[in-house]
Amino acid sequence: MFSLCKMAVVGCLLGLLFACSPKEPVKIGFLGGMSGRVADLGVAGRNGAMLAIEQRNASGGIHGRPVELVVRDDEQNPEVAQKAVADLLNCNIELIIGPMTSSIAMAVLDQINASKSILLSPTVTTTALTGKDDNFIRVTGDTASYATKVARYQVQKLGRRTVAVIYDLNNRSYTESWFRDFKREFERHGGSVGTVQTYGSSSSTSFNQLAKALLKGQPQLILVISNAIDAALICQHIRKLDATVPIEMAEWASTERFIELAGGAAEGIMVSQFVNRNDRSERYQTFLKQYRERFGGQEPGFAGLAGYDAALAAMEAYGSRKQGESLKQTLIRLNSFQGGQLRYQIDRFGDANRETTITIVRNGTYQTLE
Repeated sequence: MFSLCKMAVVGCLLGLLFACSPKEPVKIGFLGGMSGRVADLGVAGRNGAMLAIEQRNASGGIHGRPVELVVRDDEQNPEVAQKAVADLLNCNIELIIGPMTSSIAMAVLDQINASKSILLSPTVTTTALTGKDDNFIRVTGDTASYATKVARYQVQKLGRRTVAVIYDLNNRSYTESWFRDFKREFERHGGSVGTVQTYGSSSSTSFNQLAKALLKGQPQLILVISNAIDAALICQHIRKLDATVPIEMAEWASTERFIELAGGAAEGIMVSQFVNRNDRSERYQTFLKQYRERFGGQEPGFAGLAGYDAALAAMEAYGSRKQGESLKQTLIRLNSFQGGQLRYQIDRFGDANRETTITIVRNGTYQTLE
């Protein structure tokens, strides 16, 4: 009789112990370049994802399970990225937020497609992945949504009909896609592409020589398709030679780091992006405040907002998944997602439909024109 009572007590204690034990976390991967010349993009994307996850955990996680972000630095190196993805897949992670650049997405896509996991990218925009039924999903539009708007604006609104172009071959999946989309639309509206300069981003690149070549034909516009550090250097060298020629950048460079590094050369530079920096809505202002408080006054920029949005979508998919449904199927079924600023849609191919804006740097900040 006594032993039976003892067994009952032990059983109750064990039941209480298991009931009170922490639930297994939902692990979400993150892949981004957090070192080297594109670190501003990767760090901001990671920070945005971290903020969204911390907020979700503070409100109970996903069905009572905490969310854990497993971060890997791809160093903007295809081989490093492939090893990082293999590591994340070995951890049985079903969803990886990232990568942040198109070249890395292309380098790891075969691994992802051979698995049951998905990439949910904040900022990859190459059209090489548009309309594909694969394991790649994104929360921002492809290069066509940015480049075509820029081309129309420059020709129709500003009357600029000749352009010289420079782009980085190290992220050619993005830069060549952006250039093709821009060139097609620019020429369709009567514009003409003159000098085209390409380079491989490195600390030894002679941007002074490249700037001279761009200006030689006296274009009405110079288009820069590069990361923020290179764009800052290119703009500085152009401004030393010509203080007035209009300069347009692709959105890849439109981080706060660009303005910081370019200094006065950033003034007047135009860029298309999905962030409306003039947005005074309560939702966006709350996001800005929370990000700044969490990360010591840093600005999220477009990458921080995109990382935040990707993490929100990932967690909504985990929380809404039906029995027997993959995360990809859930994301496509849900279709519409609320981000830190606006609501956007993801179509059946995993491509996002998102508004873009034309912005200009004035007094050291990005200001929305249209």
